[in-house]
Amino acid sequence: MKTNLLLISQGSTFMVDAIKKNLESVGFVVVKSTLAVKDLKQHVDDCEIFLMYLGDYIMDSFDGLVFIKDICIERDKSLNVIGDVLEFEELKRTIPEGLIENSFTRPIDVKQMVEVMLEVADKSNSDNKKKSILLADDDPTFLKLAKEWLSEDYKVTIVGSGMQVITYLAKNTPDLILLDYEMPVTTGTQVMEMIRSESETSSIPVIFLTGKDDKESVTKVLSLKPQGYILKGAGRDNLLNQISDFFEIKKNKKY
Repeated sequence: MKTNLLLISQGSTFMVDAIKKNLESVGFVVVKSTLAVKDLKQHVDDCEIFLMYLGDYIMDSFDGLVFIKDICIERDKSLNVIGDVLEFEELKRTIPEGLIENSFTRPIDVKQMVEVMLEVADKSNSDNKKKSILLADDDPTFLKLAKEWLSEDYKVTIVGSGMQVITYLAKNTPDLILLDYEMPVTTGTQVMEMIRSESETSSIPVIFLTGKDDKESVTKVLSLKPQGYILKGAGRDNLLNQISDFFEIKKNKKY
């Protein structure tokens, strides 16, 4: 199975071209990009793995680094970097170390780097076989926690607003949407209405997340006919069990 890899650098150099050639020789489809946001936007949706060849240019590329950070968090991309110690330190001013899957220190052993990237591709392809969940909530603490709970069994993408849900759905079709009912600006209700009004998205299952368990609130949630609702305060096991039950029932064609 071919894997698309985004090779990010300032431009073509002997080493960058050598890395590209070696990756392609083992089956990667390598797409090159600068760190400019306008260039990245053309390719990030098509590539699961990012490999960034660092240099002094990153000190003047704050917007691009922030864009990469956000994409890796929201869409669970694999970020791998090549550089020296000082460049790694500069990078970590913007991108947390925990987001970086592998760091290769120059001068690099290209053959060893390619072997590691093949392992990354195997993991990525395995993750792509998981059910995909779009998790939408305006609470960053809950997003982070829920993604940690879910990521072992599912491929999870997180967004922080209703409009980000709609933007994501323009290019992607998740197996399930977990949608916060009480989001500000564009509410869960409005998002649900938009999802159901478009033929391309109308059949995507939606389970509401809500912090309220009183009868009136639950009645309002259920009136929109979602595939279910989950109380956000009920904890990890409840969340995982309800989602597991949903997919099991769906597999048995009861939905």
